[in-house]
Amino acid sequence: MPAEVDTEMKVTEKAAENVETFEFNADIAQLMSLIINAVYSNKEIFLRELISNSSDALDKIRYESLTNPECLAEESELKIELIPNKEEKTITIRDTGCGMTKEDLKANLGTIARSGTKAFMEAISAGADISMIGQFGVGFYSSYLVSEKVVVRSKHNDDEHWIWTSTAGGTFDIMKDPNPTLKRGTEIVLHLREDAIDYTEEKKIKDLVKKHSEFIGFPISLYVTKEEEKEVDCSSSEDEDKDKDQDKNDDEEDKPTPEGEDGAKEVDEEEFKKSTDKAKKKTKKVKEVTHEWEKVNTQKPLWMRKPDEVKDEEYTTFYKSVSNDWEEHLAVKHFKVEGQLEFSGLLFVPKRAPMEMFDTQKKKNNIKLYVRRVFIMDNCEELCPTWLSFIKGVVDSEDLPLNISRENLQQSKILKLIQKNLVKKCIELFKEIAENEEDYKTFYGAFAKMIKLGIHEDGKNRKKLADFLRYHSTKSGEDQVSLKTYVERMKENQKVIYYITGESKDAVENSPFLEALKKRDLEVLFMVDPIDEYAIQQLKDYNGKTLACATKEGLDLGLTEEEKKKAEEEKASFEDLCAKVKDILGAKVEKVAISDRMVGSPCSLVTGEFGWSANMERIMRAQALRESSMSQYMTAKKTMELNPKHAIVKALKDKFSADATDSAAKDLVWLLYETALLTSGFSLDNPGSFSNRIQRLIKLGLSIDADDEDVDEEEEEEEMPSLEDEDDGGMEDVD
Repeated sequence: MPAEVDTEMKVTEKAAENVETFEFNADIAQLMSLIINAVYSNKEIFLRELISNSSDALDKIRYESLTNPECLAEESELKIELIPNKEEKTITIRDTGCGMTKEDLKANLGTIARSGTKAFMEAISAGADISMIGQFGVGFYSSYLVSEKVVVRSKHNDDEHWIWTSTAGGTFDIMKDPNPTLKRGTEIVLHLREDAIDYTEEKKIKDLVKKHSEFIGFPISLYVTKEEEKEVDCSSSEDEDKDKDQDKNDDEEDKPTPEGEDGAKEVDEEEFKKSTDKAKKKTKKVKEVTHEWEKVNTQKPLWMRKPDEVKDEEYTTFYKSVSNDWEEHLAVKHFKVEGQLEFSGLLFVPKRAPMEMFDTQKKKNNIKLYVRRVFIMDNCEELCPTWLSFIKGVVDSEDLPLNISRENLQQSKILKLIQKNLVKKCIELFKEIAENEEDYKTFYGAFAKMIKLGIHEDGKNRKKLADFLRYHSTKSGEDQVSLKTYVERMKENQKVIYYITGESKDAVENSPFLEALKKRDLEVLFMVDPIDEYAIQQLKDYNGKTLACATKEGLDLGLTEEEKKKAEEEKASFEDLCAKVKDILGAKVEKVAISDRMVGSPCSLVTGEFGWSANMERIMRAQALRESSMSQYMTAKKTMELNPKHAIVKALKDKFSADATDSAAKDLVWLLYETALLTSGFSLDNPGSFSNRIQRLIKLGLSIDADDEDVDEEEEEEEMPSLEDEDDGGMEDVD
């Protein structure tokens, strides 16, 4: 093996005297012990982690060179080299990155505990896989999955050449390298365990690089052994004459004589020529062994290739490498934007929503930003809006300056243009997904909330995003319907899109608000996701059709002129009843009115057009950190609507006409109000009062007299005031 790839350390006695020994930090020592003594099936990840670290070191020096070209003076070629040595049972990973100073070696490889060390051990104890080690920033220690000894040589521009050595026995040594060979960078020599010798095999190394590190942005070269068969002359100078003599004798014996006048047999002239030109030369085949560097990550950045040249398997491999997802992606958008702005990229939609999608502590996007193939950052908040934070991939700009600061990057006009185009590409991608019904069900099931968040936040794309909404409806059955489909099957004279909000599909399906709409065969959308309340307030209309909430007052039922005239007559005949009910309920309702909204229910409670719906009020009450002082201004103002065709309402009208002070009728009014609260989606402020009312009604139905009760009469009166005294409400005001 040539001197430039010699991996064995030769330390002189003088150098050995300068060795310094340090103890590992307690957490790191525990981590290394855990790695060494445990049995892991996927030890192969050590190579991925070390190559990844080398790539990071190369990224750092390349980024530094943008503002300081002199840092590449000693070594301008940025590369990663892998050197297996079967005889020495070692494998070397070498890079020409930024390198480490003596202090870096101490801090990064042993004495200062990284925050991820303890977190990784806790994760392992909880059942996590060893392959996650890189996510905790301690990937270097995966070396000990396959090594009994690790030697790190490193040279930083600002320091001398140092050697770090450890057998993971609790300590590590640092010394100056007496035979420095690196101009700049780091070389890690792994002295492999007996059960890991197969990692010196070239094929295995190539397979691992292709599996884990195919898209590393720097060339990865493997020092390979080549065997070639060659024909060589095996005749020696000593027997050369013997061979010649033997050849001469053979030729004389075999040499034919042409037929002449002496009667000799004629011989074919061509055969005669061949025989006379016969020449013998002794050769043999031998194997010639050579060594050379072979590039093993031959693929250029995937996003720089033409889409029709990339296989699905390559997209899958790349997606997993940038997302850490174990599952393949649902869809991919491979694009290049040219013109005023030039950039290319790959955008992936996962099959399922990540657990941390709504975790505000996590990074806000998963798109890596490159500038002319130079990695810049992976958490640029301005690159992607929050509602698209589930999208993963890379963007490579040709226009951004390489040496731009993070602060200026956030304010860059170019970046804002890139974001605008990224949103456009994502919308195109969603349309492509929607072409396949099954794929879109998967997509919408995972990311419907994010689409609705986009409608709430992104005013410029709100109308486009509305096309992706899907809802159950009174006519959709188990399927979901789009707004486009809803509009296509609207009634001829229907002017609005009806919807109802609520806690669940089951809760709204039998709502009294839907009775008249169902009777008129008008379709109603069920919006049962809390974020629907926010999104629909921003959307307001679709394709020229206004969205109308079935729980708000003033609902347009599409009545004919004749029906409107009849409704006005009914309203006039029930004015006295409405006034009496309002007197009984007091401040509980803003007004009482007659309505055609119901068919089978006697009454319902609707809210003002611009106030909170019952569902929104429920959502706001559930907010743990809400500002309660604002609630009183937004709490729904309730209107009690009575169904003039219902028997209970007609009977109440007759009772109050006969006796305006009928206590039983007042009792029924309160029961109607409280049951309407529940069926309309509101909550009871005083469930105990409602319960007492129901119990008294049950006693009345069972003909139970007060004398038969065990409860003392006076206590009964104190605890449960008579309904006649509840004219002022009997319930606390609703916030």
